[in-house]
Amino acid sequence: MGQKGFYGASGKVDEVDPDNLVTPWLIACWLAAVIRGLGRGHAVLRQFCNLDGIRSSGAWEEAVAYFAAFGLGPKREGLSLLRDLMDRYSRATGQFLFGRPSQDRGSVHP
Repeated sequence: MGQKGFYGASGKVDEVDPDNLVTPWLIACWLAAVIRGLGRGHAVLRQFCNLDGIRSSGAWEEAVAYFAAFGLGPKREGLSLLRDLMDRYSRATGQFLFGRPSQDRGSVHP
């Protein structure tokens, strides 16, 4: 339906294209990656935003609290704010806010 990423995938069930490959499991994995990244970057992010209201009360609630602290609402218009914040974090740390770089991953042995 022309929407991409987590925002498009997490819409109301009747608004999501029934032929998409997005599953509840995928949305849960995306949410876990976002929460993990925000938690890991919390100390740096608090230099840019007031994060005093962030509590670990559940993944959805924590994500909503972070996004509210960043000034993001439920509409897509705030994506430029999030992109700017991610860019500022990357410049300050030399790392990505979400995900794990390949050099930080452990090697897999059979």
